[in-house]
Amino acid sequence: MITTPVTADLIRGAVELERTAHGLLPHRLPAWARAQGNDPQLATAEVQPSGVRLVFRTRAAVVELVTAPTKLVYRGAPPRPEGVYDLYADGVSAGRQSVNGGTTITIDLATGAAEAQRGEPGRARFEGLSPTLKTVEIWLPHNEKTELIELRTDEPIEPAPASDRPQWLHHGSSISHGSNADSPSTTWPAVAAARAGFDLTNLGLSGSALLDPFTARTMRDLPADLISVKIGINIVNADLMRLRAFGPAVHGFLDTLREGHPSTPLLVVSPILCPIHEETPGPGAFDQAALAEGRLGFIATGNPAERAAGKLTLTVIRDELARIVTERAKTDPNLSYLDGRELYGEADFAVRPLPDQLHPDAATHRVMGERFADRAFPQFSRIAPEQDAR
Repeated sequence: MITTPVTADLIRGAVELERTAHGLLPHRLPAWARAQGNDPQLATAEVQPSGVRLVFRTRAAVVELVTAPTKLVYRGAPPRPEGVYDLYADGVSAGRQSVNGGTTITIDLATGAAEAQRGEPGRARFEGLSPTLKTVEIWLPHNEKTELIELRTDEPIEPAPASDRPQWLHHGSSISHGSNADSPSTTWPAVAAARAGFDLTNLGLSGSALLDPFTARTMRDLPADLISVKIGINIVNADLMRLRAFGPAVHGFLDTLREGHPSTPLLVVSPILCPIHEETPGPGAFDQAALAEGRLGFIATGNPAERAAGKLTLTVIRDELARIVTERAKTDPNLSYLDGRELYGEADFAVRPLPDQLHPDAATHRVMGERFADRAFPQFSRIAPEQDAR
């Protein structure tokens, strides 16, 4: 086997790479933004490499990726699924593996206390690949911090040529991050990107789509042929702001994006259907009754009567986003709006209800990705990528 260190020219979809004792650690926010955020939830989310993948050319029939993962265990909640590595060869699925070992952090939901148990790096091994020259993509787990150590192959590798696909830059909540998806290549943004032929940079940040100025500035400075921002659910379930602050915050976020991308197609996406928060404000909380039964569930704890005082619900947010985009589009013809219920609405909830009352299931991720590709991307006629084989 030939050992190749993991270097920056093999990685796509990351915003920044940190050199560690083991190798490279992908980040989805730069260091200066992480310093301004200074929030444990954000720190956990941005270092989970949703949408990040290794891409290289090789004739290898055997590929091993050595990593040091960090796995999270929540005491008092059902076990989390193992992180998954998806391998594609010339756009066709060719294997799915998990990595044992690494660090396990156990968090007590009742007290917030955390304990770390450190282990050795592990490997994801893929065998039986075609011995022909091919482009290999390895999608990293969307739900595990993943330090990249080295590649081992039975034939040499080389970096793949730069992609000629349009660049899609997306920001959203845990749903965009990939919560409940089967694997990193089957989160709804990954499905949409593959279906429409885009190169994805996914800034879906679990619990952290909060109109943070540092996120807007990060996106402002990244390359993009298409930008989308999915706004709303975290604003409500964090009970972060009132209507008076929400509108100006949206304007400020979009203004910042336009500083770096004055004419790039920009799509504002409102929340998908989430019955617990449609008319009931946050904050959201764990459903203790569900936890007692071994299930993960969420509830809304606000009072619907408080909407009169400016508390936000998903219904209020959709109306406000539609109003803001309509006003701005008068002078910004490349700005548009998509109601998130076109991706997942009442008819979908009747067939595939949200299993924890907040996040869609794996099958719904696929449906949402297909709908986004078919309904959102065609709005931008100047971008006409070829269909991906995947």
